[in-house]
Amino acid sequence: MFNAVIRRSTRGPLDIDDSPLQPDEVASPTSSVFPLPTHQQQLLSPISLSSNQSQFASPRLSSPRATPRLPSPTPGSNVSNQTYRTAPSHQVSNMSNYQNPQKDFGYLLRPEIYHPLTLLDVPPPFRVSSLQPSTDTPLESLISGGHFRSAAIKAAQLLTSSGIAPSDHEAIFSLIYTRLSCLTLCNATALAAQEVKALEDLNSSYYLDDLTGAHLAPWELRVLAVRLQGMGFNDARRGVMGYYELGREARLTLTALKKAGRDQNAAEIAMWDARLQDLGLRVASALIEMEDLEGAARHLKTLRVDNGRLRAQQALLWLYLGDVDAARKCIAAGADEQARDVILALACMGDAEYAAAVPIWERLIEAGSGGQRDDVEIAMYRQNLAVCLLYLGQLSLTRTHLESLIDAGHSWRGLTFNLATVYELCTERSRALKISLVERVAGLREEGRGSEGVNGDFKL
Repeated sequence: MFNAVIRRSTRGPLDIDDSPLQPDEVASPTSSVFPLPTHQQQLLSPISLSSNQSQFASPRLSSPRATPRLPSPTPGSNVSNQTYRTAPSHQVSNMSNYQNPQKDFGYLLRPEIYHPLTLLDVPPPFRVSSLQPSTDTPLESLISGGHFRSAAIKAAQLLTSSGIAPSDHEAIFSLIYTRLSCLTLCNATALAAQEVKALEDLNSSYYLDDLTGAHLAPWELRVLAVRLQGMGFNDARRGVMGYYELGREARLTLTALKKAGRDQNAAEIAMWDARLQDLGLRVASALIEMEDLEGAARHLKTLRVDNGRLRAQQALLWLYLGDVDAARKCIAAGADEQARDVILALACMGDAEYAAAVPIWERLIEAGSGGQRDDVEIAMYRQNLAVCLLYLGQLSLTRTHLESLIDAGHSWRGLTFNLATVYELCTERSRALKISLVERVAGLREEGRGSEGVNGDFKL
């Protein structure tokens, strides 16, 4: 007879309970916020892998992750082998006398990385020259004005021009983040998933500062790249693994900050704690995209979320999974009154209790009519009220509510899509109404209101 061995419970990197430090965490050099590189790490240069060698570790293998195929040092580059070999040993140990070698990110400035954007999915009324911004419009103005397609083009032009030095990593990563974000906002996520491959493995040591060990890429870009690379490589598990890798880094940073002193690092601790909680919700979202709804539910039950905004996001994920009771429990404590009312109204809609949701939306609209809340939020409440009226059989009133939002200058994708659906329910000749809707939204763009749209936003 063999005695069964009970499996010990393990703790993943996204578990953020305040447990005592383990001895291995205290002694580990990676637990420091800014780990200093050893002499051997200073002498190593980025490794190039052959084309048939895997650049990422398989989730089923326990072997160490392979180094990505990053550009190798060349004799004339800033990261040449000669630079590292000629560095005196006393300069490596003395941080004040050692010059941090600048890394070459010129491989991210190649024009062939960035694809041209087609106008095939843009309705003709949006293609007129009067709606197109000037070529000399600053990038910030394009983004604030909602010209995301033009902003993506502008970011690619700035990246491929000769005005950026290959060692200026701040400007390069900022433009890449703008490019990828704008592509996702203008219905070109597939292109973003292809272009993000040029970054390869952002967890590689090549993206770390040789002196401080800090990551050179901004956190927002790393989080966005995880999802896009999972889509680009057609491997959803890669996204989940990427979030856990970032979670491990966030947990180590939190451990080091708390060890150094909670009072001195209170702001940084709060920031990294929020990042860790956000990563936990992103894992659940990735599991939902993989259609692993059972796994997403089990994962959500293990999360501790104490941030009010993130708690509302957790409730939305529960609603997506169909667990209305769990969504109500999420906002029972720790969320503000407005967030609780929104989740309660959505929960009523999830239970098909549309009549009970109507007074909640009306109360939210009335409370925000005094100018205390954002006009966009009030418009969102009015759209949800119109959806409730639609399910209650009041089709004409639903159409009136949605068209009034268009007249007020609102034209986000959900609004135009719902109104196009109402047109389909009203008449069999709905295409003429949809085309008229496109022209109305394009007219709003000429007035500086509304947003860009594609054919799918109007069900064309």
